Amino acid sequence: MFIRSAAVVLSGALALSALAVTTADADAGQGDTQVIQVVVNNGKSVVVGATATKTITLSITADDNSGIKDAYGWLYHGPFDNPDGFAGPGSDTPLTCAPVPGSVTASTCTASITIDPNATLINSNAGTWHVWTSVDANDFDFVQKDSAGTFLMKRAAKLTADASPEPVAAGKTITIKGALTRANWNNGTYGGYTGQSVKLQFRKAGTTTYSTVKTVTSGVGGAVTATATASVDGYWRWSFAGTSTTGAANASGDYVDVTAG
Repeated sequence: MFIRSAAVVLSGALALSALAVTTADADAGQGDTQVIQVVVNNGKSVVVGATATKTITLSITADDNSGIKDAYGWLYHGPFDNPDGFAGPGSDTPLTCAPVPGSVTASTCTASITIDPNATLINSNAGTWHVWTSVDANDFDFVQKDSAGTFLMKRAAKLTADASPEPVAAGKTITIKGALTRANWNNGTYGGYTGQSVKLQFRKAGTTTYSTVKTVTSGVGGAVTATATASVDGYWRWSFAGTSTTGAANASGDYVDVTAG
């Protein structure tokens, strides 16, 4: 188990990003030091592509009657005693702390964490991650939480859309095809995401809101296809809501010009 006091700096690293979380009971500590809130990536799920790095913020707010001296934090996946994915600012690098406005006892400590899918992630890491933290107070009180909270690390998804024929006479049938793919962290590519619910949506020209026309299930290679009746000019797209392991995605709308029949 990782344990540190005000005089001992933890050796090791854990790691990654995501939501505002509810803190758990302390695993170690002394005195009245408390972790009040942990926020990763401004409270949003962390969605990472196949190759591009992503930088997020880890924020830890803590309180002690003597004030906060420093804080450390890492993000990790898997069991605490044997994590299979981690990232953080470094075992000897404290977060940057600043007093909470209007408070003489609480501080918010932050750090930027850059996630490189080529070096940090494999596909099995997608899903729930944890935040480890240890906070020292000015009076040598401290608190450590093996899991101060949880968040979701997701594989990025992409969608395409192609409607045909273009143009089309009013009242005629058009076919809208596309493909749902998601980041493969094992090899740095995007691959087809099969068996997923994907919505066909339409937006009338001159408006800003898409409406769902029908829902289909992605097939081999993530392929999706559907037919619809063309009535007015507008944009057709596919939309995927995402899952606990994969981010949401919307295709760019494909404009179809509808002519008089």
